Amino acid sequence: MNYADIKKVDVANGPGVRVSLFVSGCSHRCEGCFNPETWSFDFGTPFGEAEMEKILSFLNKDHIRGLSLLGGEPFEPENQTAVLELVKRVRERLPHKTIWCYSGYLFEELFAGSVGDHSRELLELLDVLVDGPFVLAQKDLGLRFRGSSNQRIIDVPASLAAGVVRLAEEYRN
Repeated sequence: MNYADIKKVDVANGPGVRVSLFVSGCSHRCEGCFNPETWSFDFGTPFGEAEMEKILSFLNKDHIRGLSLLGGEPFEPENQTAVLELVKRVRERLPHKTIWCYSGYLFEELFAGSVGDHSRELLELLDVLVDGPFVLAQKDLGLRFRGSSNQRIIDVPASLAAGVVRLAEEYRN
């Protein structure tokens, strides 16, 4: 997997101060995407052990609330193995940090395991999923933590327990 950027301080992609990983590769190619250079799986730099450790060291600060995964598309089948390994390490070493993921795929697709080999396993390790493609016609700059009104901010543990989507009510506008 390649990545476009690692931000050690991000306040736009989830609550509090976060570390964000922007992966490369996205088959959704949403019109009006804020990051179209990340559509290519070849864009950016190879992601490996050194980058994982860098992210873990950035996260291991008291003022950092958690990790946000964006793209590109973290749930692309080509990205799942590396993203899953990172998330597992965060859960093992820093279990008090929250993990948010932004995906153009829907919760229902990921829950069913129909996107790649690890979509369900990765989903089960998240706290919040912002799902759905960016839709330019539904763009709303007033929305918190999302770009278009079709996107949902999902409480993943509650949704997995219920078997249906449960929105993270505390982040509704």
